[in-house]
Amino acid sequence: MRVACIGGGPAGLFFSILLKRAMPGAEIVVHERNRADDTFGWGVVFSDQTLGNIAAADPAAYRAIESAFVHWDAIDINLRGRRFRAGGQGFAGLGRMRLLSILQARALELGVDLRFGSEIGDDEAIGDADVLVIADGANSVVRRKYAADFGTSIDLRACRYVWLGTRKRFDAFTFAFEETQWGWFALHAYRFDADTSTAIVECRDETWRAAGLHEADAERTIDFCERLFGKYLDGEALLSNSRHLANPWLRFPQISNERWSLGNRVLLGDAAHTAHFSIGSGTKLALEDAISLAAALAGGAAPAEAFAAYEAERRIEVLRLQNAARNSLEWFENVARYARLEPEQFAYSLLTRSQRIGHENLRLRDREYVDGVERWFAVRAGVPDRGVPPMFAPLRLRETALSNRVVVSPMAMYSCVEGTPDDFYLVHLGARAQGGAALIFTEMTAVAADARISPGCAGLYRPEHVAAWARIVDFVHAKTPAKIALQLGHAGPKGSTQLGWEEPDEPLPEGNWPLVAPSAVAFGPHNALPAELTRAGMDEIREQFVRAAERGASCGFDLLELHCAHGYLLSSFITPLTNRRSDEYGGSLENRLRYPLEVFRAMRAVWPAHVPMSVRISATDWVPGGIEPGDAVEIAHAFRAAGADLIDVSAGQTSRAARPVYGRMFQTPFSDIIRNEVGIATMAVGNIFEPDHVNGIIASGRADLCALARPHLADPYWTLHAAAALGYTGVEWPKQYLTGRDQYLRNLGRAAQAAS
Repeated sequence: MRVACIGGGPAGLFFSILLKRAMPGAEIVVHERNRADDTFGWGVVFSDQTLGNIAAADPAAYRAIESAFVHWDAIDINLRGRRFRAGGQGFAGLGRMRLLSILQARALELGVDLRFGSEIGDDEAIGDADVLVIADGANSVVRRKYAADFGTSIDLRACRYVWLGTRKRFDAFTFAFEETQWGWFALHAYRFDADTSTAIVECRDETWRAAGLHEADAERTIDFCERLFGKYLDGEALLSNSRHLANPWLRFPQISNERWSLGNRVLLGDAAHTAHFSIGSGTKLALEDAISLAAALAGGAAPAEAFAAYEAERRIEVLRLQNAARNSLEWFENVARYARLEPEQFAYSLLTRSQRIGHENLRLRDREYVDGVERWFAVRAGVPDRGVPPMFAPLRLRETALSNRVVVSPMAMYSCVEGTPDDFYLVHLGARAQGGAALIFTEMTAVAADARISPGCAGLYRPEHVAAWARIVDFVHAKTPAKIALQLGHAGPKGSTQLGWEEPDEPLPEGNWPLVAPSAVAFGPHNALPAELTRAGMDEIREQFVRAAERGASCGFDLLELHCAHGYLLSSFITPLTNRRSDEYGGSLENRLRYPLEVFRAMRAVWPAHVPMSVRISATDWVPGGIEPGDAVEIAHAFRAAGADLIDVSAGQTSRAARPVYGRMFQTPFSDIIRNEVGIATMAVGNIFEPDHVNGIIASGRADLCALARPHLADPYWTLHAAAALGYTGVEWPKQYLTGRDQYLRNLGRAAQAAS
């Protein structure tokens, strides 16, 4: 096999080493445009997991790399004159040039042909190679040539950064943040050999320009950064190996490709994908790509089959890392947002920014640090005598006191008769109220018969509805410590549909009722075309909401939520995808919000002043041209000004064209943005299913409450079981179930003992 590799960075070199080991007879040539001793970086970082992968792939290369490592265990975070240290991180640093020299030597030892100063501007100049590996980095010339075929996407991110060095020997991975008249600057610093450290300085593009750094060469850049971060350098200078550049500042390109191969060509490392340096993942991904591609080719399959196997094996892991890296880079792009947090929470937020490291993982790494966070958070929540898991810290909204931060989400059960909740709802909601969650939501409860989603949906528009709901509320209050919330809504263009276990969102086979919407836009190809609401119709529906709120108050609900999400009536006013009006209720976001705000204000006027109100919104439509997170911030600002106490932050379900990006806690970033930009309490939803998720979200300030749906369907006592698993005894079990609690705790203890 004849293999040509364009690019002699870590990806190309390690791939050539592994393939040559597996196939000694293969002819492998590596073409590198730079000289052997050229490098434009300083140090690289590896986690323990990456080191293990290298050791398994080539023990000889690993031994040489390992001998040159500088290990550290801690992360230091510096903000406003305070330092926070979290240990147990398990990282290792290595000079980039040292890594390259080790890999070069190993490749030559195995018989790989390394050709430095070999500028390959056209891959066709390679000749008749059986396999052409494109590993020439993020700025790959060859990938650019075939960008349309590979489906290349490049997103230039919002920050500028400069990669510097220093003789200051940091003893921890150090983050430092300094505010200037132009904006915030961040320092990422770590040692990579006996006497040298990397020092990356980062800021937003507009900050960089305002500070005049867009006109700064290396000398001016160093002078600026030394003055800004000198307190962390102990008198040592900053160093640059980019003095030949007119401006050394870079902008990170987030790169992805729909396809990783084309004929005999295959992408590797940064040419295929990038992940932000703030989680130290670029070299990790490159080396693990190399391991996978070499193994696929050495297996004897034809190149096309080997490429397909390589991409299938790597793509999911790469997407996971890219998602984590995106979360991390967005955190650094928005340092100003998080700098408003108290320093303790700022530090915790930084440590958990990627959502790959959770609360209990941090505890395993450094129990003392996490115990300190829990004590701080408990004091802040009004529990001064001891630390508690953040999910069990109390919260007060107006005069509604919640015992913890766990919420049972609104979940349609489609089991009412003419809108009346029967004994099923008493048992369903009563059981979950007994299960330890602090707040239980009704399903979206319709304000009129024709406001229902389906014939089985709940209502609050008849006297019998009031009696039925009051019975449920009274049970929750009398028999459990939970509070119960009423969610009111109008289905609008998504009404008159089948039950959830039939064909959801599709119209009824018969007996459909007329629909209304801000504009005559059907939700789907089979849904009825709604009538455009007149002013008189809008007034009537507003009054329906008011009367339902008054009925809800008479039932004794502890919170009232207005449903303005998921494409239902008020949501369809807010999103431009369905609001095509040309009057004062259409056009700009301000106009599109006008009617939902009218409804909210009218409800707030009749709802008891001491009882909180929330609003559920879709923070993004997941559709180009629809609502985006920046719009969601403005929406939240408007409802806050109208008297909302909490924003329930959901996403999507407004259009059949939506393309959500799913994952663990995938909607939490929207809650984070709104909470920390608007300064209002938020509730996070969306694939939150572990106690660790809740603790991390709450402790980091990404939300004030976490709503869980499916976990509570599977286990009404999810919160009680979470407390037991965490060893927390401060949550109240029903007296009737105490012997069951004791047995459950004994079983947990036996399981833990057996596992150890």
